[in-house]
Amino acid sequence: MPRKARIVLANCSHHVVQRGHNRAAVFAQERDYLYYLENLSEWKSRLGCRIYSYCLMTNHIHLVVDPGANPANLGLLMKRLAGRQTRRVNTLERRSGSLWEGRYKSSPIETECYLLACCRYVELNPVRAQMVALPEQYRWSSYRAKVGEQESEWLDRDPCYIALGETEADRQQRYRTWISSGIRDSELALIRHAVLRGQLTGGERFIAETEVKLGRRIGTSGRGRPRKK
Repeated sequence: MPRKARIVLANCSHHVVQRGHNRAAVFAQERDYLYYLENLSEWKSRLGCRIYSYCLMTNHIHLVVDPGANPANLGLLMKRLAGRQTRRVNTLERRSGSLWEGRYKSSPIETECYLLACCRYVELNPVRAQMVALPEQYRWSSYRAKVGEQESEWLDRDPCYIALGETEADRQQRYRTWISSGIRDSELALIRHAVLRGQLTGGERFIAETEVKLGRRIGTSGRGRPRKK
C-alpha cells in the first residue's frame, strides 16, 4: 500500500513528532541532548526554518517548525537531525541500524487558533509524563527560554507569542500564565490525533483553505477550537 502523502505547507508552523526505534531511548546522557540541540540550531539556520517550540524526551522528540517558503525544508531538516544523531549514537555504542522509527509524523497548525496550544502541548510533555512537577524544571524544552529562565540565541519567537505583550517581560509572564492554565482533554486529544495521523491541527476554515490550496480532500481527526487566551 502506498504511503499517504505528507501535508507540508510553506510559511506555516508544523507540529513534528519522531520516536526512537521500538520506543527505545534516543537520549541517554546530557551530551546526547546537547548534540541534538546543536544540530537543530545549525540546520534550522542553514535551511531557513524557524523553531518555535521543542521538547526532547528520553525516547522521542517534539518540535514546532515553520519550514519557510520551501515546504521541502521540513523533510531536509528532519533528515539531517535524524542522520547525525544516529551516526553519533552508533559510533559511541559500536552498533548499527536505525535509531528512529520509520517516518517522523507532522501536522500543519492553524496559527491563530492552535499555535500557542501546540506549543503548550509540546512543553508540558515532561509534566504529563510525571518526570517533573513544573515545566521550568525540565532542561530539554523551549519553555525555560520563553519565560526568561534560560538563554537561547537561536529559538524563534512565534507571532502568537509576540502578540502576548508589548515587552518581553510582559510576554514571558503571560506565556507562563497560559502554560499554567493547562490543557483540556478535548484539546489534548485533537492535537495528539492530528499529528499521529498526519492531519491538520485546525478548524473548518483552515481545512477548507488548505484543501483548495492542495487541490485535494484532507481527512481530519476532529473539530473544535482551543480555549481562548
